[in-house]
Amino acid sequence: MKPQTEQIRKHLESGKSINPLQALRKFGCFRLGARIWDLKNKQGLSIKTDLVTVNNKTFAKYTLDGAYNV
Repeated sequence: MKPQTEQIRKHLESGKSINPLQALRKFGCFRLGARIWDLKNKQGLSIKTDLVTVNNKTFAKYTLDGAYNV
């Protein structure tokens, strides 16, 4: 697993949510959506995606949705 993917997984497993700006600041990750895809489809995590709008800008916020899909 890629180091960023592992860091994001640990972040989500600690009960926190993450959005693209947080991923960039905390982990240097420019492609959070791709890392979330890896966690969902390669690692079997159940991750919930919420769209958030702030100041007319919409972005995704990801949280761990419970048990593993596998």
